Amino acid sequence: MTAPMVKRSPLDDKGTSQIAWARYRRLMRGMTIVSFLAVVGALSWLRWSLGDALTIHMIIATAAGIGLSVMLGAALMGLVFLSSGSGHDESIEDPFEDDPDLKP
Repeated sequence: MTAPMVKRSPLDDKGTSQIAWARYRRLMRGMTIVSFLAVVGALSWLRWSLGDALTIHMIIATAAGIGLSVMLGAALMGLVFLSSGSGHDESIEDPFEDDPDLKP
């Protein structure tokens, strides 16, 4: 019995990997700015609507909640884009490829 042939991912190539990760870092830098603007916008709206009732604890919780949520979403979607855009998704072996029960 022979072992199945393992496909190489394009991310195994150093040049392709460097380009893909550079794109990911650029995306994350841009999303850091977007996250900062979202936090500033939310805090401005809270200051306008609550006035003096805005406490330091609410500022910290709002900044952390909005900032980290935006960054987490950006990081996960960025990894999806990296995987798909580099061709890494196509390099996997699909164990269900020949399964007749899964055909439409």
